[in-house]
Amino acid sequence: MGEPTAGPLAGITVVSLEQAVSAPMCTRTLADFGARVIKVENPRGGDFARHYDDVVDGMAAHFVWVNRGKESVALDLKSADGRAVLHRLLDRADVFVANLAPGATEALGVGPRQMAARHPGVIAMEIDGYGAGGPLSHKRAYDLLIQAESGVCSVTGAPGAPAKPGPPIADVCSGLYAALAILAMLHGRDGAPTPPRWSAGSVSLFDTAVELMGYALTYTRHTGIDQQPLGMSSPAVAPYGAYATADGHTVVLGTTNDREWQRLAREMLGRVDLADDPAYAGNADRVARRAELDAALARWCARHDLAEIQRRADAAGIGNSRYNTPGEVLAHPHLSARDRWGRIDTPAGTIPSLLPPPVIEGFAPPMGAVPDLGEHTGAVLTEAGFTAGEIARLRDSGAIAAAIAPATPTKGPAT
Repeated sequence: MGEPTAGPLAGITVVSLEQAVSAPMCTRTLADFGARVIKVENPRGGDFARHYDDVVDGMAAHFVWVNRGKESVALDLKSADGRAVLHRLLDRADVFVANLAPGATEALGVGPRQMAARHPGVIAMEIDGYGAGGPLSHKRAYDLLIQAESGVCSVTGAPGAPAKPGPPIADVCSGLYAALAILAMLHGRDGAPTPPRWSAGSVSLFDTAVELMGYALTYTRHTGIDQQPLGMSSPAVAPYGAYATADGHTVVLGTTNDREWQRLAREMLGRVDLADDPAYAGNADRVARRAELDAALARWCARHDLAEIQRRADAAGIGNSRYNTPGEVLAHPHLSARDRWGRIDTPAGTIPSLLPPPVIEGFAPPMGAVPDLGEHTGAVLTEAGFTAGEIARLRDSGAIAAAIAPATPTKGPAT
């Protein structure tokens, strides 16, 4: 990783009222591009994701994952003084991001219409559960609930055993869609009148998850068939799946078109009979006979070691991979060879952290620190023009957090 440089979002200030994953992923993405992110938290515990577990030297894995590169300001937004401080911060901001419970931003005076009236130059992005105007708009929404409501769980797992995809995809993708919309609005702000034409937006977890269901919904609309989950396979193509190898591993391989099927059958399996059989000629034919082809591939893979299977698959131009656990991914040679691990500071010490996926020529992502709760309150307020006396009064009243001591690691130093 090169030396940090000013990123494409340098000079952009983001103020967020965020918790859990969706909005924090949005703002972390903006921070990865060089934006300054001021994370406003409740002095009494802060973002509740801070307390999901304590496995990262006393910190929560979720929080560490999506909160690097931010400054934490602890405000009691139930107090008039705390809300006044928030508005002072918004006076200096370019973007405001929130993912609170339904109606919470309006109650705090920072709903979309209130923002447009009081902070017309600030791009306001709200991430919510179900979007406005529907019968579910009032409901709280979490990733699992949304994945169930949107049908994602019904196409994941196995027949009769639906499952939630492991990663919180509704949260993560909503955060990424929100970041994309913010970038679009920032771009549209250039040369636009004041206030800019595009100054408010929203993304709902439900709409995002339904979008991810696009293939399944299109298929069902035009066939009337609800596709069944297939574990580590795809309802769209065959053969395609996971197969046990002779040396105790699992290989994932298959075909995505008729040409690949011919190469797999002839060159990899040595099964000219399968290649020439008209029963398997087209993808729709193979999908209808998935079980037969899976059985043939499973028998062949069970007689060969993983390395030999992958060597033959590569030689035949057949996509393949090895099934890995998280522990195996941590040691993955492809990540280390490409220098994809950086390091970040945290209140408990320095830890490894994956670099963000986008690679921009000439820009090294800042990989900023994970903040302690309220760590930057005094510094941010001073920069915003509050005097030392005002800050002391706000602390005495409880509108902002009292000064905090650096966190003490509960385990040994990170390596």
